[in-house]
Amino acid sequence: VDLLLAVPHPVVLPLHPRTEARLDAAGWLAELEAAPHVALQPPLGYLAFTSLLTRARAVLTDSGGVQKEAYLAGVPCVTLRDTTEWVETVDVGWNVLVDLDRGRALAAIDRDLPAERPELYGDGRAGERVVGAIADPGS
Repeated sequence: VDLLLAVPHPVVLPLHPRTEARLDAAGWLAELEAAPHVALQPPLGYLAFTSLLTRARAVLTDSGGVQKEAYLAGVPCVTLRDTTEWVETVDVGWNVLVDLDRGRALAAIDRDLPAERPELYGDGRAGERVVGAIADPGS
């Protein structure tokens, strides 16, 4: 919670009801609600989440899936863990593992990004090629 309150940019935080209840029980929900730069949201569906993600300056997460989605969307990722399933995103500089270190996380949000983002997972055109192969099986 301290990290989210310290982020010097707008923060959108989708909250699962159980997470919201735990934050409330700990007395932190009121702090987040009072922060003018924090917008609490109910859980988002996939399309709403990816729409939000593509417009983000950066994403802070502990989710493996969100790390990969951020990379595919071209959004810098700050992972609040010390390990990741997506080591290649760290290797190319688009994902930083900060564990729970507030200072490292804040620095990672505004870090300089690599000039390039390699196509680690393909070029996103597999569907087009499949349709082309079906439409013209001889090509």
